[in-house]
Amino acid sequence: MTTIDYSVWDHIEVSDDEDDTHPNIDTPSLFRWRHQARVERMESFQKKGEELEKNLSESRRKLAEVQRKVQELAGASTEESRQELDKAQAQERQLRREERSWEKKMDEYRREEKKQPWNVDTLSKDGFSKSVVNVKPEVKVDTEEEKELKHKTFVEKYEKQIKHFGMLRRWDDSQKYLSDYPHLVCEETANYLVIMCIDLEVEEKHALMEQVAHQTIVMQFILELAKSLKVDPRGCFRQFFTKIKMADQQYQDAFNDELESFKERVRGRAKIRIEKAMKEYEEEEKQKRLGPGGLDPVEVYDSLPLVKEQEAKYHMKRCIDSGLWVPNSQTDEEVEKEEEPQYEELKTDTGNTEAK
Repeated sequence: MTTIDYSVWDHIEVSDDEDDTHPNIDTPSLFRWRHQARVERMESFQKKGEELEKNLSESRRKLAEVQRKVQELAGASTEESRQELDKAQAQERQLRREERSWEKKMDEYRREEKKQPWNVDTLSKDGFSKSVVNVKPEVKVDTEEEKELKHKTFVEKYEKQIKHFGMLRRWDDSQKYLSDYPHLVCEETANYLVIMCIDLEVEEKHALMEQVAHQTIVMQFILELAKSLKVDPRGCFRQFFTKIKMADQQYQDAFNDELESFKERVRGRAKIRIEKAMKEYEEEEKQKRLGPGGLDPVEVYDSLPLVKEQEAKYHMKRCIDSGLWVPNSQTDEEVEKEEEPQYEELKTDTGNTEAK
């Protein structure tokens, strides 16, 4: 036989108007005073919780900034940089202590909150301000234009929050941050983090790239888990953190393998981007050098061979067309008459053997 536990009702605070009062006491006024006093206690307790949440969030924000600074200073070579690194690491240790202190106070508050008696105000209060239901999301195929617009709008609105998530390091910090900002659990966040990794690698900020790469794979694993379970990713990200923190070796190995593979892909994409940028730069410089005849003087000069006298006219014409040789205000006939000595002078000035 199943026994029902009625102890949960032991902490219900009776209504303000259930007590018997003396006939000479203004009962309605007494009830109003009691109710007002209880409401003020509840508001004060709630305000205390909000202050603790605010202080804890601020502490985590400062810690994330210092951790980012430590990452940037990692591998410092100069004495000044090493001193800055030591200072940043000391700040990180101090902020970690502060974070643990606020977390302890927050845990104490939550335990105290559970002990609060129920009353007519709390019993009739909506228990949840929001909920995420694990149902199969409606499948809608967006066009490329819609995807691009959606991504752009999302990034413009939440870029700061995405970057903050990308700089987190601990599992608990990541889970807490996504609990506070569940809208970040989506494809747009993962896509932005991928681009962020490539940008950091191009800028040669390798340590930061590896940090953000870790968070990118975290987000991608959550999205893949949601697909396998056929649920909204916002409703299953806690399952990912539970599984990864339980030290499931097979799951951990899969995560690490994907992380290393992703970092290699990022390095490859960054290399391609750098090579493309160099080619574009070289092409721009080449276009700036083009002579009046549309030839590149560098290419023309490098291709000048040691020629016989009868070949000088051809090569001299190429020098003029590229702008490598300017015949001043001379006429074409004068240029033709003087091509041979000009060419010999050109080759002699550059230290080559005179054309014969």
